[in-house]
Amino acid sequence: MSLQVHKFGGASVRDAENINNVTSLLAAMNDHTKVVIVSAAGKTTNALEKVVSAYMNKDADFMALFEAVKQMHMVALAELNLATDDIVSDIMDTFVEIDWILEEEPQDEYDYIYDQIVSVGELISSKMLYYNCMANGINVTWLDVRGMIITDNSYREAKVLWDETEQNINREINAVKDSYDVIISQGFIGSSTENFTTTLGREGSDYTAGIFSYCLHAERLSIWKDVPGILTADPRIFENVIKIDRLDYKEAIEMTYYGAKVIHPKTIKPLQNRSIPLYVRPFNNPEESGTLISSDVTPAYPPVIVLEADQIILHISTKDFSFVAEEHLSEIFSIMTELKIKVNMMRNTAISFSACIQNYGSKVKRLVGRLSDTYNIVEEDNLELITIRHYDGLTRQSLTEGKMVVFEETIGSTIRMAVKDIPIVKRKL
Repeated sequence: MSLQVHKFGGASVRDAENINNVTSLLAAMNDHTKVVIVSAAGKTTNALEKVVSAYMNKDADFMALFEAVKQMHMVALAELNLATDDIVSDIMDTFVEIDWILEEEPQDEYDYIYDQIVSVGELISSKMLYYNCMANGINVTWLDVRGMIITDNSYREAKVLWDETEQNINREINAVKDSYDVIISQGFIGSSTENFTTTLGREGSDYTAGIFSYCLHAERLSIWKDVPGILTADPRIFENVIKIDRLDYKEAIEMTYYGAKVIHPKTIKPLQNRSIPLYVRPFNNPEESGTLISSDVTPAYPPVIVLEADQIILHISTKDFSFVAEEHLSEIFSIMTELKIKVNMMRNTAISFSACIQNYGSKVKRLVGRLSDTYNIVEEDNLELITIRHYDGLTRQSLTEGKMVVFEETIGSTIRMAVKDIPIVKRKL
């Protein structure tokens, strides 16, 4: 019997109706063993991030914020008719580790606390799906991913230790795959070698599914989304968006690198290394084919647009008027690496270095503070970053109408532009 991996995002398990939909979808797949990776429900991660922030800032409402997260899940359990004593007890026991943290004054680093608290979202959503599958007669088991994916202790952006992880995943999955039709585990989270919970980076559940697929030599990976597949642009922002039926691995990697949000950027490479096809499919219309990502080369693609808001450009020059040389760039990038700031575009001239980055707020302030003793820094904010893969003149013109291009680079068939709105000058009557 073949083994396939399925990943369900937060939208697919955001409430009782959608959990029932996923359960029905899994019940209809009866021709192979399924490893199912589950994200936190709906906006749970955002809600838990607010708990972390309030707790670390010693705001008075952090416990109320956490209680609201608990209550949201209790409501869903009741609507699923799963609010039995045993199930409620198990769910509340999962929350209790966070209660213990919140009862004490914050002492550990922010990123460590973040991983311990925010990770509970995936544990709870996966248990809810597990119990619902059991209640609907599916032969299912639940595994804690923290016993399988082992990472370093780079909290919030942990790096996978592949040898240990591959051994663990094969040991745990092989022990149960012949006894169960569905094996449910969690996305986004792992465990350090010291047995502390870690996370793989925001939206990292896709990556988890890629890790499992690679380690298990899966027949295929299906990522179930609330969109019909991979689109040429975000339909909430742009008109005349179309679905791309097929992508090769290289194109998918390029798209995610430049900021396309449909798939986590790290997901594709493990699949490419073992030629595992990836299907991005709509969970509300499972009969539709979605988008296939594989080694098959598609000869031509339409323009693909990625828009990232809230960008800032830092123009950095030395205070002693010396050239910006290798030692300066080494210092700048070292601090950016430490602060986990990704550079979207950059330009180096003899006397200055410019970098377009996401406006991370406090991180940018810390970066500027660290550099300001040695460098003059000019900030240019309120920018958008527009990336067009396979661009043409007409698409570029339509996207820059009424905007000033502040920063631009072209690499092959890709153009990237940092832009800001400008008022259209009109002659007075």
